[in-house]
Amino acid sequence: MGETGALSGVLVADFGRVLAAPYATMLLADLGAEVVKVERRGSGDETRAWGPPFAGDETTYFLGVNRNKRSIALDLRDPDDLEVARALAARADVLVENFRPGTMDRLGLGYADLVKVNPRLIYCSITGFGSAGGAALPGYDLLVQAVGGLMSVTGEPGGEPIKTGVAVVDVLTGLHACVGILAALRHRDRTGEGQRVEVSLLSSLLSALVNQSSAYVAAGVVPTAMGNRHPSIAPYEVYATADRPMVLAVGNDKQFRALCSVIGVPELSSDERFATNTKRVANREALNERLSARLSTRTADAWFAALTEAGVPCGPINDLAAAFEFATRLGLDPVVEIDDPHRDKPVRQVANPITLSCTPSKYHKAPPRLGEDEAEVLQMLGIRR
Repeated sequence: MGETGALSGVLVADFGRVLAAPYATMLLADLGAEVVKVERRGSGDETRAWGPPFAGDETTYFLGVNRNKRSIALDLRDPDDLEVARALAARADVLVENFRPGTMDRLGLGYADLVKVNPRLIYCSITGFGSAGGAALPGYDLLVQAVGGLMSVTGEPGGEPIKTGVAVVDVLTGLHACVGILAALRHRDRTGEGQRVEVSLLSSLLSALVNQSSAYVAAGVVPTAMGNRHPSIAPYEVYATADRPMVLAVGNDKQFRALCSVIGVPELSSDERFATNTKRVANREALNERLSARLSTRTADAWFAALTEAGVPCGPINDLAAAFEFATRLGLDPVVEIDDPHRDKPVRQVANPITLSCTPSKYHKAPPRLGEDEAEVLQMLGIRR
């Protein structure tokens, strides 16, 4: 696996479960790393049971973040299985885990233990709230969205706080973990020295709130939910058309002038109330009244065509089927199929979004059945059972 990938030759011991850690290790696997996924004997990764929906007898949740990996099932309370885990960690270039802080230490798989036998190891720990005061808190995405402030800025003004439609904090944390691992590998290339990488869901979210968290940290402003509106840009929200809603994302004065011209109200661009973005934000209600009256006269697709040609960022609100069709039409090839001898048809997967000209992502292996690679992994480790 991964003989020509950018991370060819990198062995990853994946002790992660659910989403943040498996997403990170799948990205590493796509880029050529050899990833061995350590799962609980008998039940495996929790997401193997998180259905519906199912593809055959497998959950689409598990399938979505576990391709290009080998699976070995171990009971870490069993001394023999624990020795296998330690042998894998001793061989690995990278170890990724997202147990509660202290769990790996109790098993003799903590960083302090492993660095003694494998000083080149990159050891990545993913937690919900860090390893200090938040060590005992469970790291679930919804919980972090709540206590981390994301839900306070999502939803309608005065309405019920709303979570995002996907576990976005887990995904962001997985991406941050990947960045940390790659930086640590680069440092090891120069010095031969491994190191510990730590990321938490809460810290990742606070960083990813970008302009909203900066408003608080830099200016003391506590943002609130604004529905689909943007606190600092206008027009930048959802508008009704003759058939379905669409978005406008007008980021500068030139785009605003083009918008006004195309929809037939050129006088708005010279109106003093709307001359600059700051003034448009201040006079958002008056502006939206005029824009809404014009946008309601044509269909979303008609406006999309006309406004896009004029350089105005906009688009209809697609469901996922339409989103994949749109990406396909643009030549982005968003879906890949992976053949697998254990299944009667190829496994359809969302493609890795990273394009590399010399070492592109490869899709070597469909998401594994629980423990299907045990014999191969034990042979690699030189263990006979």
